[in-house]
Amino acid sequence: MTDSPIDRDALAADLERVRADFHHLLDNARETEWAAPTSGTRWTNEQLLFHMAFGYMITQKLLIIARFFGRLPHPVGRAFAAGLNAATGPFHTFNYYGSCHAARVFNRYRMGGKLDRVLDALQRSLARETARSLTRGMHYPTRWDPYFHDYMTLADIYRFPGEHYNHHRRQLTLAATQ
Repeated sequence: MTDSPIDRDALAADLERVRADFHHLLDNARETEWAAPTSGTRWTNEQLLFHMAFGYMITQKLLIIARFFGRLPHPVGRAFAAGLNAATGPFHTFNYYGSCHAARVFNRYRMGGKLDRVLDALQRSLARETARSLTRGMHYPTRWDPYFHDYMTLADIYRFPGEHYNHHRRQLTLAATQ
């Protein structure tokens, strides 16, 4: 969460930074690296790359939820976040196995195109946001992700997937990350 002025151009630039980097990783990974284990996760490089792209897919949904809960009284949002925190165990299980299975569909051949479509949609969404809407937000389940904060504005949510991406990029064992 941030109290500094919202730099819409920086948010948009970060989406494009990730697009370029993700395609660099896809284009330069060696065939033998896709199924190799990552550093600090149970995923393979291909599964983790999907998970990194998935962070952007879920951001689209997080924005919808935040727009809704951002209009409700804070106690409602706090209760919702508390309920989600209570479901952390099942969330992490689904998050892990979901990425394992989804990487079979959105594999190295399809995930780049999917990420491009999602980033394009996020860019359009960001361009439509007003200065006021970017300051609206809601309470989040802080146990679900280290980059979730108790209260996140829409600007924070647009920032979140880049932080998530950077975190997991360090765990890839692809030579292209060097």
